[in-house]
Amino acid sequence: MGQDRVSTWDGVTLRSSYKDRVVEGRDQLAQAARDGDWPTVLDLLDEHPEWINSGRVGGRSGYAPLHQVAWHGAAADLADQLVARGAWRTLRTAQGEQPVDIAGRLGHRHLLVPLTPVILHPLPIETMRSIQRHFHALIHERAGDLITEQQLRLPELETLTEQRNPACWFAVPGMYGGFSYRLDRTQLIVESWCRVVGGSGQRHVIDEHGARLVAEGFV
Repeated sequence: MGQDRVSTWDGVTLRSSYKDRVVEGRDQLAQAARDGDWPTVLDLLDEHPEWINSGRVGGRSGYAPLHQVAWHGAAADLADQLVARGAWRTLRTAQGEQPVDIAGRLGHRHLLVPLTPVILHPLPIETMRSIQRHFHALIHERAGDLITEQQLRLPELETLTEQRNPACWFAVPGMYGGFSYRLDRTQLIVESWCRVVGGSGQRHVIDEHGARLVAEGFV
């Protein structure tokens, strides 16, 4: 099931960061979801399950397929299908809306229950914000100017709280690697590396007080 595998945070916003065929495929997915062409959406996700929480590369709305389900007021069983594939009900748009917020705003009441996030790993909001702030600082420290050059959207930890396996991968274009992170109660375990630099791997444990290096030299 999609909920059990390690998920992917799609932080890429520049179309030039991907090969043309990837951009074209993502455009097809975004167009189909925008048009409510659900058979095409499901076919594309069968082929590329890692796109379940992705929108148009460079798009302004930040809408992933589940947000479009909410906007269209599609059938509740379609929402259930996407959630079973790993769609995040906690994922926010550029305007800060979760799918359930969109459904509520547009009066699609039949979607309120299936789109309401089920939190499996509760974390106090202030703790989560502190950990996320330290995580983002670590990303900037490790990836340097690539974050601003690539105009990356950094990971939001809220999405981990609903995942059965609260683990995610964040690739950084140009780094030849990235960040593997997982929630462990009130801590975030982060491993980062660059594949072309031997021994570049580092493991950090992050809590609300900061990030602590606990291992290095791997990968």
